[in-house]
Amino acid sequence: MKISKKTSNHYKWGNNCDGWHLLASEGLSVIEENMPVSAEEKLHYHNKAQQFFYILKGEATFYIEHEKIVISQNEGIHISPQRPHKIANYGNEPLQFLVISQPRSHGDRVDL
Repeated sequence: MKISKKTSNHYKWGNNCDGWHLLASEGLSVIEENMPVSAEEKLHYHNKAQQFFYILKGEATFYIEHEKIVISQNEGIHISPQRPHKIANYGNEPLQFLVISQPRSHGDRVDL
């Protein structure tokens, strides 16, 4: 089955951020997300889900536990379960990225 943002479930989150569920199964989630400039999410962790973020456009700033990591276009980062983290867009252009979660992260998030 062909999958695109046009055929996927769209949702809003955070401060005017967009997400599209490209794949949403019990064991795997693939989401494309857009974050406007100056947007950031709350620090949180997932009990079971590991996540892989891949930057399609822009530059993402991650806070993972007590470390700040900047990830640029065509780079990615893996986050293990139970590791506190958040993503922010401190760049000067919208941020576009994929987040792949295994198993899916919805319902598995704990805000700090």
